[in-house]
Amino acid sequence: MSIRYGYACLNVTLGPKKGGFRNMIKRTWQSKGLPYASSLTLENVNILLGIVKWNNSNMIPVYRMTSNLAPWCSEYEFEQLPDWQRIQNGLALVGRTAAQSGQRLSFHPGQFNCLASPRDEVVKNCVTDLTRHGQIMDAIGLPRTRQNKINIHLGGTYGDKTSAADRWCKNFDLLPDSVKDRITLENDDKASGFSVLDLHEVWKRTGVPIVFDYHHHKFCTGGLSEKDALHLAASTWPDGIRPVTHYSESASLREGRDVAANAHSSFVDGPVNDWGLDIDCVVEAKAKELAIMQLTTGKNYESSYKSDGGSDE
Repeated sequence: MSIRYGYACLNVTLGPKKGGFRNMIKRTWQSKGLPYASSLTLENVNILLGIVKWNNSNMIPVYRMTSNLAPWCSEYEFEQLPDWQRIQNGLALVGRTAAQSGQRLSFHPGQFNCLASPRDEVVKNCVTDLTRHGQIMDAIGLPRTRQNKINIHLGGTYGDKTSAADRWCKNFDLLPDSVKDRITLENDDKASGFSVLDLHEVWKRTGVPIVFDYHHHKFCTGGLSEKDALHLAASTWPDGIRPVTHYSESASLREGRDVAANAHSSFVDGPVNDWGLDIDCVVEAKAKELAIMQLTTGKNYESSYKSDGGSDE
């Protein structure tokens, strides 16, 4: 069958000014407030547009957008931004541009989004942050389907995996439809976490599909082989929508770096086994688009790559 490859967030080829995104620390947010947040968001939307255009030109069909598009957006409503109309227009243009080549856009909000937390404040903040992601996707013009996923982890087990899953399913109902209709869950990279088999039980209760992460599965198998876990995850996706997967390799093994075994390498060697399925695969590697170009073409990009420690998100 076939795999369509994509990458996450930063574009190394375009460089830090055209392929990176602007953010600000808390002190800056507190001193400069909404006007500066608005200007950064507008700048980031223009950078996003440039990356989407680059992806179209280079025939990259899958792209995960940064969750830092609108800095500190959990602290305000989008309508409060002085540039909101221009931002909306820019986001709509991003959507139209991506649609020209059928480019698939998604989000992967940060791990602090823990809908399974026993703390009400954490859950409330999670709902707010995920809501902002849904609002941005609406502004881009992306349909409310899993074609345009908002992917998260179920979260910590808090010493009782069953109770944590129960809370997640209960708190799922707190989400607006803009998130509910797009949200997906990804298997964890720790043996004590949630495997594909665990998430399958959540899917039975909520209908939330599973994003299969090849690298994570090595650390949290749930007793399943890679083939069986991928097929089980793929079976949770609605008809007509390609399942999404993530692929990365260990920096400690591939590059000999003194980091945790689950840390991502800059490039990947593969092969990525589709196990007879048609899937989309986000390659989570530090070298971003260069990693998938090397993987798919065999051309060496490593000699010219300089790591800036950028986030995979």
